[in-house]
Amino acid sequence: METPLLRRSLLATATLAWMPQPVSRPRAATAAARSLTFSWPVNAGPLDPHGYSANQMYAQSMLYEPLVRYVEGGGIQPALATAWRQEGRDWVFTLRRGVRFSDGTPFDAAAVVANIRAVLGRRQNHAWLDLVAQIEDAEAVDAGTVRLRLAHAYYPALPELALIRPLRFASPAVLRPEGGVSAPVGTGPWVLAETVWGERDVFTRNTLYWGEAPALERVVVKVVADANTRALTLETGEIDLTYGTDQLDGDTFRRFATDPRFTTAVSPPLATRMLAVNSGRSPTAELAVRQAIQHGVDREALVRHVLLDAEPAAQTLFAPNFPYTDLGLPPFGFDRARAEALLEEAGWVRAAQRGGSRRKQGQELAFDLCFVGSDALQKALAEAIQGDLARIGMAVRLLGEDAATFYGRQRSGEFGMIFADTWGAPYDPHAFLGSMRQPAHADYQAQRGLPMKAEIDRRIGAVLVSTEEEHRAAEYRWLLTTLHEQAVYLPVSFLTNKLVYRKGFGTVPFGDTRYEIPFAQMRRG
Repeated sequence: METPLLRRSLLATATLAWMPQPVSRPRAATAAARSLTFSWPVNAGPLDPHGYSANQMYAQSMLYEPLVRYVEGGGIQPALATAWRQEGRDWVFTLRRGVRFSDGTPFDAAAVVANIRAVLGRRQNHAWLDLVAQIEDAEAVDAGTVRLRLAHAYYPALPELALIRPLRFASPAVLRPEGGVSAPVGTGPWVLAETVWGERDVFTRNTLYWGEAPALERVVVKVVADANTRALTLETGEIDLTYGTDQLDGDTFRRFATDPRFTTAVSPPLATRMLAVNSGRSPTAELAVRQAIQHGVDREALVRHVLLDAEPAAQTLFAPNFPYTDLGLPPFGFDRARAEALLEEAGWVRAAQRGGSRRKQGQELAFDLCFVGSDALQKALAEAIQGDLARIGMAVRLLGEDAATFYGRQRSGEFGMIFADTWGAPYDPHAFLGSMRQPAHADYQAQRGLPMKAEIDRRIGAVLVSTEEEHRAAEYRWLLTTLHEQAVYLPVSFLTNKLVYRKGFGTVPFGDTRYEIPFAQMRRG
């Protein structure tokens, strides 16, 4: 299951059963000039390129590389493959010559086949990604050529091969027969040199890297779980950079933006921050209730007062800059009177005293809104949404719980509304829609009460293997229009990455995707 919050799962205390590359120890002044200190809420994890929970995506992308690379704007460029062609249903890749893993093992067709078969051997772990279901096998044509045999002519194959996980490559020497890796060994520009659980991870240059060496010699990732503490460490110079969606709260980011000592930047929209609304559980099983929620929440006020204008308000599940998503769907604008009229027409009547919650046939119009209790931003948004919906007669119970319980609710459907977000490029819309067919996802649970749920799932499967562009576009229009009209998602805003660093630090670009932090392109001075 691939969700952003899984990447923040807390890690149990453990020790690494491998010997890292030695950390060079130059003079302090030289080390500082060639080092960057970053912060993240948890340790990087075991860094299995085929794994999910406990593996942090930014770190997986530092060590492991794909056959092809996604670049901003939707392009696909060479990575470990220098050329590719489609032959019927199959894809044939020419591999980059002279590449070695950081343990010295050659990267060749045998290594590609070993990794892909390791993924295929545990298909159930990757059911969210349709490409894994489509791959029948990988074959080494020769040492420098690989053929992927697919069951169908799957159109999103290249974008899904570019994802951070699960189709990236570890040294065959560290692949375990039972799954996972015995050590984090990839072909990327970095190696994990040190881990101290609860304190830090240290990444150093991969001395065997085939490409241009990073300007930095090392990246120190300081574990800082709390956003307020993270801001303090940035102020005092203990860290050089914060980067991500919610690393700092809105007030703190705005303060840094007006502080002449710091440089701040906000990326273009990357994904959608939203809540899933449960169509399989009363009272949100009623379309009128879901539509009233859409009209009853003031998104512009949420963006202005909670998100502090760091993210634009969203009215649709996907931003219009993704493939097949610029459909001109009519928004559910903020209209409290319309929301109340929908509820009245559906038989939800207010109590005698104005301001109370509505009832119908003895049932109160009440449901749970679930969020991660330690996430201050989710809590603030939940409280604002609760207030908006109270004004139209809905009693919203806020449930802020630990991450494990939160994910359990996503899987079981025990929610009225629950926080979620889309995944951004290159996942959206195809991979995100593909995952909607998996019961372990909040999307499946939110949609399971829809009368056309089986048709939605059937059409998702069909569009992913469609070979006709016009037919594909028409299918996406039906799918996205249906989900929009059924009001099973409450879009709040389009997510952005935000970065803060001290002025004069040097060059800090944004990555091509939401989850990749381009440390290899950063430089000091």
